[in-house]
Amino acid sequence: MNGIELRVKGKVQGVGFRPFVWQLAHRLRLKGEVLNDGQGVLICFAKHGNINVFKQQLVSELPPLAHIDELKIRDIHWDTLPDGFSIIKSKATNIDTQVVPDAATCPECLDELLNNRDRRYHYPFINCTHCGPRFTIIKQLPYDRPKTVMADFPMCQNCSKEYQSPADRRYHAQPVACPHCGPLAQAVLPDGTISSENWFDIAITALAQGKIIAIKSVGGFHLACDATNTKAIQTLRDRKHRQHKPFAIMVSNSKTVHSLAKMNEYEEKTLESSAAPIVLLKRKRPYSLADNVAPHLNEIGIMLPSNPVQHMISNHFKNPVVMTSGNCTGLPPTLENAQAMQELKGIADLFILHNRSIVQRCDDSLVRVDKNGQQETLRRSRGFVPDAITLPNGFPLADGYLAYGGDLKSAFAIGKSNQIIVGQYLGDLANIETQTQYKKAIAHFTALYEIKTIHHIADLHPGYFSHQFAQSQQGSPIFVQHHHAHVASCLVENQWTPDSGKVLALTMDGIGFGGDGTMWGAELLIADYKNYQRIGGIPAIDLVGGDKAAKEPWRSLYAHLKAFYPQINGNLISDVFKRKPISLLERSMEKGINCHSIRSAGRLFDAVAASLGIAFDSSEYEGLPACQLEALAQNCSTQANITPIEIAQHHLELDLTTFWKPFLEYEGSREEKAYLFHLSLASALAKIVTIAQQQHKDINHLVLTGGVFHNALLTQLLKKALNDKITLLLHTKFSCGDGGLALGQMAIALMKEK
Repeated sequence: MNGIELRVKGKVQGVGFRPFVWQLAHRLRLKGEVLNDGQGVLICFAKHGNINVFKQQLVSELPPLAHIDELKIRDIHWDTLPDGFSIIKSKATNIDTQVVPDAATCPECLDELLNNRDRRYHYPFINCTHCGPRFTIIKQLPYDRPKTVMADFPMCQNCSKEYQSPADRRYHAQPVACPHCGPLAQAVLPDGTISSENWFDIAITALAQGKIIAIKSVGGFHLACDATNTKAIQTLRDRKHRQHKPFAIMVSNSKTVHSLAKMNEYEEKTLESSAAPIVLLKRKRPYSLADNVAPHLNEIGIMLPSNPVQHMISNHFKNPVVMTSGNCTGLPPTLENAQAMQELKGIADLFILHNRSIVQRCDDSLVRVDKNGQQETLRRSRGFVPDAITLPNGFPLADGYLAYGGDLKSAFAIGKSNQIIVGQYLGDLANIETQTQYKKAIAHFTALYEIKTIHHIADLHPGYFSHQFAQSQQGSPIFVQHHHAHVASCLVENQWTPDSGKVLALTMDGIGFGGDGTMWGAELLIADYKNYQRIGGIPAIDLVGGDKAAKEPWRSLYAHLKAFYPQINGNLISDVFKRKPISLLERSMEKGINCHSIRSAGRLFDAVAASLGIAFDSSEYEGLPACQLEALAQNCSTQANITPIEIAQHHLELDLTTFWKPFLEYEGSREEKAYLFHLSLASALAKIVTIAQQQHKDINHLVLTGGVFHNALLTQLLKKALNDKITLLLHTKFSCGDGGLALGQMAIALMKEK
């Protein structure tokens, strides 16, 4: 054996890994070759004393976007020893490598973008091996230009020279292009006039005039307007029929962020990372943004520019810019020019389009970061997808498994060896357009990673589209209980092994189909990957109206008062619910027509919010009452002086009959009552957890999961009430809401099959 082979797996394609290897090998005077294949990167050397140094520096000096999951070494034989070190053509083999997420524009490309002497000055598709699109342009693996949308743009001589030079940072940067050979942008005016030469000047002028622009970005369209212009934002809200949902804003740099919001060092680092997500920050008051950017909320979603067009806008338009999804309300964001022109013509005053196709939709990711640097992911997409998560030790291989997730905040997952790859956020599967994108995304992932799906896993709810779609596939699907999947998702994130034992879990969300055929949503469980048992939680209410009940919070309030405060004064009921069809609700309850018994933390928050006049008649989006209720509570100036209402418990079940009467009679401000509710609920939940732990002394870990735990105040108060009496397991990289379901579904199915 006269040679050494290094097999490298991980994020090693499309990140400048091969030129990095080439430069390192030349520096150490090693001879051999490096290539991409379906497994990752293969490096072969003639034996040399510097190989050990090479291995050390390979790991310690990785390019910014690269990550090594596995490095295997074996001896090989060269028939003819190499006389230099070269990068050779990729080989097509079975696929077992990762696709790199899209990455924000790197500092070197940004310098060139804004340098009027550079040949790529103001070129909106500038990129290199350290930045730019990856996931949204790839059609097949290995990651080579002919297998991306850039195959439509033959390189000019200058770009080709950069692309073929291992010493250049654009060596084999597959999206590499310039104004002479690459994609081009254009402005389309309301009268149909097209401008390719001064499209950018037109866009900046439109923003300054208070116009709304539809911008084709990397993974979809954005709608943009001046974030300091109240009238422009209201126009956008009116046209989009979205009066309350907060808009994210884009600002030019971290210094500007500090003027608008409170930001710690970890939040700043996350904003400036290659993922460049939207980060939820506590806004400062007073501040220069329009009040209707995020009405009735204390947090605002802020992002820094993540692509060249956004950098150009931020550099030339000095105000913060609203940057929200380019879609009509209820429909998914558009991906194609013609579709956008048709669907957004009643919203946008101007279109900024380009001729590079989008293979995969990828919305902006949304995160929080606490003072200790702990990340909480609310929406996982651009910058994070399709990063894989490695299964904890003790799991079987996941090849052939496909988990379909849920119907709200939908995301699916595929299995590949000992890893799970969770797809991007796709939204609610309530309409055929989103269902179509969902099906296409699943087909793309399975083809890209060469997955032959054998096991189909879905939520237990028979009414879910995802359930029905899984059922339509060949073979017998595996159905997983909703809240069990929430728990398993958190366990995988925390690398909880199958033999680590059981955990306690508080699973708090809107609704999920229970294992007993009833509707769950506020449960205390004992669980592991294979089994779960409900031991307590919040009691049930009879809720009339089906899906309508989740959109009209007054219905939840009436159901709670009917169940837990039946002696309430009739005149008060008449005053509160005047002009509501109360008699019809009563008859429906009596006859059981469109009436369901449910336990739901989400509907409890709706009821309390409605009692304080928040979204009483209707809720524009899921979670609006809870979000505004939390913001109201955070504004309470007398927090330290408020004593929680004692919520009794019976066999680990909260007794809400002890809550509603004193809560309604509490003589305090709306802010005080909102805080009182959060404090009382956190205190009561802590008590049932403590009792459960005393009854099950061998369990010393508690999972907090379900979308309700995106409520930062409730989570903070619950942690304080538990006072380190039990070890908490929390979500970080994946959502504690339904966006993380597929991860848990996959883990449960794997252990059941084992």
